[in-house]
Amino acid sequence: MAFCQLLVRACLLLPHQPWSQVLFDTRFLLLLFSTFCVAAAGYIINDYYDIKIDAINKPKRVVVGKFVNRRQAMLAHLVLSAIGVFVSFSLGIKVGLIHVGAALLLWGYSARLKQTFLIGNITIALLSATMVLVVPVFDNLANKAVWAYAAFVFLISIVREIIKDMEDVKGDASFDCRTLPIVVGIPGAKWFLYFFITAFAITLLTGVIYRIYEVLFTAYILLLVIVPMGFLTYKIYRADRKKDFTRLSRQVKWIMLAGMLSMLLFRYA
Repeated sequence: MAFCQLLVRACLLLPHQPWSQVLFDTRFLLLLFSTFCVAAAGYIINDYYDIKIDAINKPKRVVVGKFVNRRQAMLAHLVLSAIGVFVSFSLGIKVGLIHVGAALLLWGYSARLKQTFLIGNITIALLSATMVLVVPVFDNLANKAVWAYAAFVFLISIVREIIKDMEDVKGDASFDCRTLPIVVGIPGAKWFLYFFITAFAITLLTGVIYRIYEVLFTAYILLLVIVPMGFLTYKIYRADRKKDFTRLSRQVKWIMLAGMLSMLLFRYA
C-alpha cells in the first residue's frame, strides 16, 4: 500500500517533481509510516480473531497463538493503531480522521464484518481505495486520474476478497460465518465475481477511451490488465477446488500490481 501511495503522489499528483523531492519529504514519509502502522495493526487484529478459522484454512500461516500469545497480539494492535492515528493527526485533521476511520473499520471487519454477507468484502475494498485517496487529501491536490485508480483498487480488491472467501469456505463454514460463497454457494459467488469483473472492465475501458490517443497507455492497459483479467475470468469459470482459488488469488495480485505500475506512464510517457 505504501508503494501505491508513492506512485499516486509521484506519478499522478506531482509528476514533474524529482523522485527525491517526492519521496524524501518528511511529512510524506510520516504518512507512509502511519499507513503502515494502521495496516499492520489491522493484520494483527484479524489474526487475533481468526485463530480457529486459520487453523483450518491456513494452518501453516498461523502466528497468533502459536508464536505470539493473544495478549501480546492485542497489545501490538493497540500500540500500532495508536501510533498510526497519532502520527496521522500531526499531518492534518482530515488525514487523522481517515486513519481513525480505517483503524475502527479494520477492527470491526476482523471482529464481525468479515463474517457477514458481502459487507466484509466491500469494507476491505473501500479501505483499500481510501488509502489511495488519502494522498490527495494529504497534498490538497486531486484529479480525475486519482479517482480512476481509486475505483480500480476498489473493484480489483473486491474481486480478490471474494476469491479469498471461496478459498476459505471450508473453515468459514465450520464457524457459522455468512460469507458470500457460504450463503449463495460457489456457483452463485462466481456470478457476483462476473458482475464485479464486468464493472472493472468497463472502468478500465472508460479510462482507455479517455486516453485513446496515448498509444503506450492504451496498449499497456489492454495487454497487461484487461487481457489477463479475461484469462482470470475463464479460470474462475473452471475453478472448483481450494488450490484453484489460491492460484486465482495470486493472479489477481499480479493484475493489481500491473495496474498500479501503469501510473508510471503518467510520469514518463
